[in-house]
Amino acid sequence: MRAQDRLNVVASFSILGDFVRNVGGERVSVTTLVGPDGDVHVYTPAPADAKKIADAKLLVINGLGLEGWLPRLLQASGSKAPIITATKGIAPLKLGSDADPHAWQSVVNAKIYVANIRDALIAADPADAGAFQANADRYLAKLDGLDREVRDTTAQIPQDHRKVISTHDAFSYFAAAYGIEFIAPLGVSTESEASARDIADIITQVKASKIPAVFLENITDPRLMQRISAETGARIGGTLYSDSLTGEKGEAPTYIELVRHNIKALTGALMN
Repeated sequence: MRAQDRLNVVASFSILGDFVRNVGGERVSVTTLVGPDGDVHVYTPAPADAKKIADAKLLVINGLGLEGWLPRLLQASGSKAPIITATKGIAPLKLGSDADPHAWQSVVNAKIYVANIRDALIAADPADAGAFQANADRYLAKLDGLDREVRDTTAQIPQDHRKVISTHDAFSYFAAAYGIEFIAPLGVSTESEASARDIADIITQVKASKIPAVFLENITDPRLMQRISAETGARIGGTLYSDSLTGEKGEAPTYIELVRHNIKALTGALMN
């Protein structure tokens, strides 16, 4: 298919871009604003981003307050492209008074993202509806398998070991779906800094609750976790991927690989 015949879709960040590629296949051309290993919470749009949006036939966003920088960018672009909020139909968990935007961390929710993206692609390009439907069905079946895999694997972790420290509150949906408790020194956004008092409280909590592992994330500074680990003896269980995929050569170049990597890292640290 010629490049100029593909539907031009812009996704706000890498995980959404992967969903769009899986549903759209060769009939879409996908541009991602926040690329691999980028932090969507603190992203600063570049002038080129306004042009990308201006040229788009469809814009796919997460919503739930994740892309706070988007309204100004939309205004600058003058884009008339339809916007699909991929979390439509998901009941958001709350973090304080804010909605937690990290809904993709539950694979059941990821299926809702995919269905919303499928419907938006069909609306934008009805001629290719059959292909989008078939691609989505195939991908949704893979996500069903992935969800079973995560449930089967977490079920093997002893109940009193299902506690970890992660860098920021990105895993509430994963915790609610799969029964692992995540405690985070940073709030819902990576913009907030953990104070000395927060860190002291966490160190006390890790010792008191006998939390076996702390995890780094690919988008945040590792020094905080290293300090907590050093002062508590909790092991660093490796890197968890929260808000971003890696590049193609990394450990999590697709959403499915991201979830598999995280579950392997968690079980590796918590089973011992």
